[in-house]
Amino acid sequence: LSMCSKICYAIGGAPNQVAGSAASFFLQIYLLDIAHITPFHASLVLFIGKASGAVTDPVAGFFISKSRWTKIGRLMPWVLACTPFTIISYFLMWYLPPFVSGRVAWYLTFHCLFQALTTLFQVPYSALTMFLSTDQKDRDSATAYRMTMEVLGTLIGASLQGQIVASAHVSPHCTVNPSVNTTDSWHDTPSIPDPSDPLSHQVIYMIAAGVIAGVYLLGIVVLFLGVKERDDPYALNSDRAIPFCKGLALTMKHGPYVKLTASFLLISTAVQLEQGNFVLFCTHAAGLRNHFQYLVVTILVSAVVSVPFWQKFLQRFGKKCAACGISWMIPFAVMLVTIPNLILAYFVAFVSGLSIAASLLLPWSMLPDVVDNFRLQNPHGKGHETIFYSSYVFFTKMSAGIGLGISAAGLEFTGYKPGICRQSDDVILTLKLLIGAVPAILILLGLFILLFYPITEESRKETKLALEELR
Repeated sequence: LSMCSKICYAIGGAPNQVAGSAASFFLQIYLLDIAHITPFHASLVLFIGKASGAVTDPVAGFFISKSRWTKIGRLMPWVLACTPFTIISYFLMWYLPPFVSGRVAWYLTFHCLFQALTTLFQVPYSALTMFLSTDQKDRDSATAYRMTMEVLGTLIGASLQGQIVASAHVSPHCTVNPSVNTTDSWHDTPSIPDPSDPLSHQVIYMIAAGVIAGVYLLGIVVLFLGVKERDDPYALNSDRAIPFCKGLALTMKHGPYVKLTASFLLISTAVQLEQGNFVLFCTHAAGLRNHFQYLVVTILVSAVVSVPFWQKFLQRFGKKCAACGISWMIPFAVMLVTIPNLILAYFVAFVSGLSIAASLLLPWSMLPDVVDNFRLQNPHGKGHETIFYSSYVFFTKMSAGIGLGISAAGLEFTGYKPGICRQSDDVILTLKLLIGAVPAILILLGLFILLFYPITEESRKETKLALEELR
């Protein structure tokens, strides 16, 4: 597998992360402080949107598994067909409609559409790993390229969005230190300009959405021109495709897959909670409202530069051993919650980036090993790759949706008020829990489950030799 093919494959995954990153970091604060919908309605938008994307995963897997081979492959047509509709739905998701009463329905509709359409891209794109090469080292290398580019895409999305829209979330009214005799009127000082001002809201967010849509289109063009999809290289002509429902039942009984999915389901939920609430935490709980965009960039730059390190680490010490790096963010996040210091915040952002890189690289590097293990146990079946990838994405999206929905509902319960400079003590405590204690517990539980993951480096090599014998 040539380096050019690996790079083009990696670039193809970046647009989804660019758009997803902007939504993960900024959609919640946009809904609360710009669109001025209640935290409860924001939680509905976030949860139902993620749930719709999750439900689309097995549906996409079913139809993709039924697809026939074309001149450009079996998976590539799905990637190309959903791209224009994804761009349109993303653009409208950041539009501030002139009416107020129907805003919740507007954002719910287009967030659901965006999540469902990105699923139609993500499932065939991620399954494409299995159709690039039969060699495990090639696939691991392509995955490392892909994750480096996807984390870079996350950085680009958060940076573009953060730099363009930061002015909509900063107000001189909230940067001054209140006097000792602070009155309640200071608490009600708007932290953002008037919502009817098009310059600070609609125009700024439309510019950000337009720039990211352009990046999305460019990445898909590179993927299509630079990657050649190969037909199933493992299957014999006599092999039959596994029916989707039967294949789904078999995957749910496959021990390595169940343990891997359960572990990273919890870990990805923790990362999503960090992403979804980090900007709110910096703005309202840590006194860092003028630094949040730079802290986000620090996290993502750290993640980008550390992906090659983690790839070398897992090659030398094994994939399960590399999972220990995910836990690095826990003590530093707790320190940030208890000591909200600016210098400490940047250090925490750097260490969190290292952990996030490990949490992104490992599941996608380990999933092909699970697929190979399954193929060895079911040597005369084919077409199960999309089942594995679609159901994995389903579980991770559903868990992230539940986590974000619960966090937004928690803000509603504790009395979050959009557009004020200082939130209540209960809201601040909730944000601290969502950044510190809750992700720490989820990560520790996920790593505990991963201890029982049965595929080791030795068994992986044995599987590789056995598959070569079958071929």
